[in-house]
Amino acid sequence: MDATSTLRSIAKEVLARKDVACLLGYEQGSYGFRVAPCVLTSPKEVDRLIFSPLCVHNLTNYLTLENIGLLAGKDIGKGKIAIVVKGCDSRALAMLMAENGIERDKLVVIGVCSPGVADMKKLEKRFPNVVDKAAVALSNGTLKVTCGGKTEEVPADELLSAKCTRCKNKLPVIYDELVGEPEEGRPDDFADVSELEAQNIEAKQQKWQAEFSKCIRCYACRNVCPLCYCSDCVLDRLRPQFVRRSVTYPDNLLFHITRAFHLAGRCIDCGECARVCPQDIPLTELNRKFQKDVKELFEYEAGVDPEAQALFATFRTEDADEGIL
Repeated sequence: MDATSTLRSIAKEVLARKDVACLLGYEQGSYGFRVAPCVLTSPKEVDRLIFSPLCVHNLTNYLTLENIGLLAGKDIGKGKIAIVVKGCDSRALAMLMAENGIERDKLVVIGVCSPGVADMKKLEKRFPNVVDKAAVALSNGTLKVTCGGKTEEVPADELLSAKCTRCKNKLPVIYDELVGEPEEGRPDDFADVSELEAQNIEAKQQKWQAEFSKCIRCYACRNVCPLCYCSDCVLDRLRPQFVRRSVTYPDNLLFHITRAFHLAGRCIDCGECARVCPQDIPLTELNRKFQKDVKELFEYEAGVDPEAQALFATFRTEDADEGIL
């Protein structure tokens, strides 16, 4: 049984439960390679559900946006929310629980052992102007892309999202129901970060000045991030004003560096910020620098242990203390 069939079978049972109000999952989008998040409230709706390498969204973001996001206007009552999560998505759940952002007993987690998701920008560049609904399947290291009545096989590493080529969390860290069999993950040696670290200071400054100068401050990166869920964001405040509204390099730099520091020890490398950026700013590179530092300094990886406390909510005598006077 494929992932979609198994998911539908499990979802039908979950939605039949009296304590479950709705289910957050994926459905076919309106055109091309697009897949859309959806909310189901009845077992009769499960045929809308799909799962494939096109299911790129991290749905955990909607759990902290119940009143203004995908669930807005839905009569879901006070029951539990069932949610479909991939491995990296489940790490976001673990972090939200560690921070008391969501409550575990209010969720039914359907974990999917995902072998990887497509990089939509690479996919649409390789197969441009696809309007009719298309499909992508991943098997034995090959992506089978079906569009325009034809199927083409492409080596998976050419079109997979970068996060999936280094993912070691093929098995979700939190789940109540499981879809698929976990594959062995890949070690992450942060080679990409080490390469950037090796550059001299002038090269680094030129790179990020060029990148942040492109930013239009649309806030898509912040809004899509499952760990940016503060109702009062310091970057929005006018009194006192920390970041001016002007779209200039200094203000853009302050915005992105502040956000990166706020995600230190919290970012779970889902890559959503870079995926939605209309200017193609490689925000994941910045966040991964912090991930590497946190791992080296504190032996901590965000969300890999669902029982662990948040990094900055703990204290260990063996932690590095060079910054303490």
